[in-house]
Amino acid sequence: MNEYWTPLEIDPAAAEVEASRDGLLGYLAGLDVGALLAQEKALVFRGFGITPDGLGEVFDALLPDRLAYVHGNSPRTKVGDNLYTSTEYPPEYTISMHNELSYSHAWPSRLAFYCQQAPETGGATPLTDGVRWLAALDPDLREAFSGGVRYRQNLHGGRGLGKSWQSTFETEDRDEVEEFLRGTESTWEWKGDGGLRVEQIRPATHRHPVTGAEVWFNQADQWHPAGLGDETAAALARIMPAEDLPQSVTLADGAPIPGDWAVQIRDRGLAAAVDVEWHTGDLMVIDNVLVGHGRRPFTGPRRVLVAMSQ
Repeated sequence: MNEYWTPLEIDPAAAEVEASRDGLLGYLAGLDVGALLAQEKALVFRGFGITPDGLGEVFDALLPDRLAYVHGNSPRTKVGDNLYTSTEYPPEYTISMHNELSYSHAWPSRLAFYCQQAPETGGATPLTDGVRWLAALDPDLREAFSGGVRYRQNLHGGRGLGKSWQSTFETEDRDEVEEFLRGTESTWEWKGDGGLRVEQIRPATHRHPVTGAEVWFNQADQWHPAGLGDETAAALARIMPAEDLPQSVTLADGAPIPGDWAVQIRDRGLAAAVDVEWHTGDLMVIDNVLVGHGRRPFTGPRRVLVAMSQ
């Protein structure tokens, strides 16, 4: 267990309300969620018996302005009004720590997760304090990243490796994609095979708008082949050059990021994490700047839904 920080867990007894959806809604009505999140970083609501048919009202209270998952790179399915499966990444793998859409020009300030079905084993959502993650990295790495990160996406047009641009931008209209990208400080190119290449330079760290805390805030390790493990990195290198992969990353000036740096970022983020174990009906809301999140491997069916807001 992380000795420096853990999420705040709230149950009906702590909230002094009945164990029901209405009890939770009443509690949330008198709560400044934003202020509490800035202080606690993550809140876990447990024991309120929330079911899928009552989830919409609770998410409306936690997320006042739900956002679509546009320009996201995680494999997800939309299951409701800006409500998604948390990920469809194979269950046997760990998803390393990251802040949602930290590679994008805009990101949600708040995420809410709902456990519709807890797995048989494993499947925790690890959370990492971004200040501690930044401090855990070697000084030479932090200095090299001070100029920012350059991300590249190769999105296919309907068939190929990785995600399609239609799925990524939730549209079949190229004009809508270009309109979105024009506001993102990105460069892009439509390819002859119907695919789309997008490049963007983003900061490696970010300061929280309320607390002023500087946090590690990028996805360099997840976009780097080495972050996937030695065997996967070697296999990808045999298939195609890095710049043609579905996603790749360099330093802002185009200099390559050493593989051991990507591994350091990944491993130290996970080492600093606190695992939130899921029980069916649990809810969790996190400040997407102050903490990164991931996923542990699991067995048995697992269904965790996610929504996000500004």
